[in-house]
Amino acid sequence: MNIELLIFVFIYLIGTLAIGAWAGTKVKNTADFAVAGHTLPLYMVITTSFATWFGAETVMGIPAKFVKEGLQGVVEDPFGASMCLVFVGLFFAVRLYRMKLLTIGDFFRRRYGTPVEILCSVMIILSYLGWVAAQVTALGLVFTILSGGQISHETGMVVGTVLVLVYVMMGGMLAVAWTDFIQMIVLVLGLSYIAWYSAGLVGGASKVIDYAAERDWFNILPPPTLKDWSFFIAAAITMMLGSIPQQDVFQRVMSAKDERSAKYGAVIGGLCYLAFAFVPMFIVVAALIKMPEHSKELLDSDPQRVLPRMILDHMPFFAQILFFGALVSAIKSCSSATLLAPSTSFVENILRHIRPDLRDKQLLLAMRITILVFTALVLTYAILTKGTSIYELVSNAYQITLAGAFVPLTAGLYWKRATTQGAIFSIFLGVISWAVVTFSDNIPLPGFAGLSEEIPPQLVALSFAIFGMIFGSLAPQWIKNRCHILMEHIGLWPEDSYSDDPAHETH
Repeated sequence: MNIELLIFVFIYLIGTLAIGAWAGTKVKNTADFAVAGHTLPLYMVITTSFATWFGAETVMGIPAKFVKEGLQGVVEDPFGASMCLVFVGLFFAVRLYRMKLLTIGDFFRRRYGTPVEILCSVMIILSYLGWVAAQVTALGLVFTILSGGQISHETGMVVGTVLVLVYVMMGGMLAVAWTDFIQMIVLVLGLSYIAWYSAGLVGGASKVIDYAAERDWFNILPPPTLKDWSFFIAAAITMMLGSIPQQDVFQRVMSAKDERSAKYGAVIGGLCYLAFAFVPMFIVVAALIKMPEHSKELLDSDPQRVLPRMILDHMPFFAQILFFGALVSAIKSCSSATLLAPSTSFVENILRHIRPDLRDKQLLLAMRITILVFTALVLTYAILTKGTSIYELVSNAYQITLAGAFVPLTAGLYWKRATTQGAIFSIFLGVISWAVVTFSDNIPLPGFAGLSEEIPPQLVALSFAIFGMIFGSLAPQWIKNRCHILMEHIGLWPEDSYSDDPAHETH
């Protein structure tokens, strides 16, 4: 058992509680709790945007996937994930910031009405189960590894989650932003030192790069077939587009003190994430060179343990402290924000309609209680899905929002003729088509078995969602106008009672 390291991890986790307690004294209302009172400067928006994605899957999930499938296997994350932040900064941040919203669900209510707000909010909340479960799973793995198996994976999950939960409940987004700022400094310095030390262990960085190149791990493009390319594109857009209508991404944009910070904070944060996500991949390749037999055994059983094993077996205590400090920082930065985001959405976009009489202080209390309840649900889900890889838990999380929420958000911002009917058509067609393909093996009809292995559900869902938005928005008005024309011809309707002018459409 690495008792010294275990004590360090506990102290580090408990230390963040002090930040949460301090941030809690600054929280006076729901805006402070949900979006840090719109006060974050550019440098903090960058670090908290960077922390959006730099979690357990970046440190352990992505490297494990990379050494099995190369860059082609990690196109979804970090490539798609980083481009999500870049796209948010370039095309969404300023428009949403000017609306002074508290949640992304507020946009759907203003643009389309309450039914669309509730539908999209439910999808967004459900999508966080897999994402937060990945962080909880990693916390449990850290405690299990450091205790030499004396602390079970489940116990580690519970202990780590409780420590994160407490400071999020106290300080909300303000606590998340400050801890992200500190933790990203620890993470960047720690992993940079580990990468430098790893290169020295195996004879230089060039040997690590050559080792990966010899195995064709730098080839990102799929084989030139329609099936392979369709799955490649589907993987890329899952987080690239499916994460755009997410509350945690939105909260970072809305927490900025001005439009410029909101825009450039997301763009710079996304590019920094893409660049630094290669560091854990580099370290794992070095591990394969340094301990080939042990690494092969771990790759066959649990590839997520390769990197921690390399650190514990071949690096000095100082490097171990840096690594596990960086790892815990990554996990906490992700899990804290993703516990806060769905809870904020539930209170603001669902509970408000059930209890419209609640005052701001009561809503603030409701947010804290909801975080507690959601955490219990996530912990249960993480335990039930034990054995699922961290990377898969994350990658599966955002297909539902890609299917149901991305098109209504984008069309609502950029297409004036988008209507409530179009949004509802888009949501239902996108989600239903995604579900049909995803769960095709359970449909007792000929032709459905194995459908998800031939056609990517994400592309099917996105195509149907776009069709639903266009058809649902244009068809009712077109039919109405054609009927008016017909009635006018037979003398039953005044000539000026219909119009093709989009201004006549109701949203």
